[in-house]
Amino acid sequence: MSEKIYVGVDLGGTAIKVGICDEQGQLMHTYEGPTEVDKGVDTVIANIEKYVRHIVAESPYSWEQLEGVGAGVAGFTNVREGIIVHAPNIGFRNVAIRSILEERLGKPIKIDNDANVAALGEVWAGAGKGVDNCVCYTLGTGVGGGLILNGNIYQGFSGMAGELGHISVVPDLEAIKCGCGKMGCVETVSSATGIIRMAKDAVERGDHTSLALVDKIAAKEVFDAAKAGDEVAQRIVNRAAFYLGKSMATVAAVINPEMFIIGGGVSKAGNFLFDEIRTVFAKLTPEPLQDGVQILEATLGNNAGIVGAAGLLLRS
Repeated sequence: MSEKIYVGVDLGGTAIKVGICDEQGQLMHTYEGPTEVDKGVDTVIANIEKYVRHIVAESPYSWEQLEGVGAGVAGFTNVREGIIVHAPNIGFRNVAIRSILEERLGKPIKIDNDANVAALGEVWAGAGKGVDNCVCYTLGTGVGGGLILNGNIYQGFSGMAGELGHISVVPDLEAIKCGCGKMGCVETVSSATGIIRMAKDAVERGDHTSLALVDKIAAKEVFDAAKAGDEVAQRIVNRAAFYLGKSMATVAAVINPEMFIIGGGVSKAGNFLFDEIRTVFAKLTPEPLQDGVQILEATLGNNAGIVGAAGLLLRS
């Protein structure tokens, strides 16, 4: 068997997910094991090595066919040096993970942050397959992002490019402080956290809404209420969609992508959310910059990070 394989690692605070991809980005085998953050950095790195070796050993492929390993992590990474600068969820600070894993595995290693690798995964083998210029948003607890330009991840000067959630779009009088310390970021209104906050504010104001009957409001409850005709919930969803679409209009003017891909839990609202985003984008983007541009839902789901991490060996 002469086929080359690539292993992707999704390094999370609870679990480490690994997967084998072929040269076309097809995910063929997956495995998941505990991260064991509480046991320290050395244990986490030992687990990465163990799970990589395990998945290859359990597959039809040989160790010699493995071309390399890519890893995605939520946190700040120095991609050029292969260092995880700060990843709070796994307790890493200034860990030279690339050199450590290269020594232990004897294979080329590449790293990047989780949003970038998810974006690469979608472009390599997901909704954006075949597209060279694409912008990806991840709508979850926060708003993450990744830029794929000319087929590769765009890192920027210090490796921080693609922080789409921290584009300031909300007017000063309506803005609240973001976790990054600045005011009016997309993340404050278009993330699950932002949507929940706006819903709770509406209930506390005494607005007439079915959300007042919900014990623990989540983004899903807000979308469900909006779909059922709740006017307060609809205003919240429209606000989240408006500022997301507004940020896309800004990005389009700078990057001119062929496609926007939206993933993460909030994206599961489907066309109810996407139709409004597309409407706003069309209103706020000059016609030449929106012509032919698609706004689509991500398709790889929780596997985007694994696939994209594997793709680091070929596409970065």
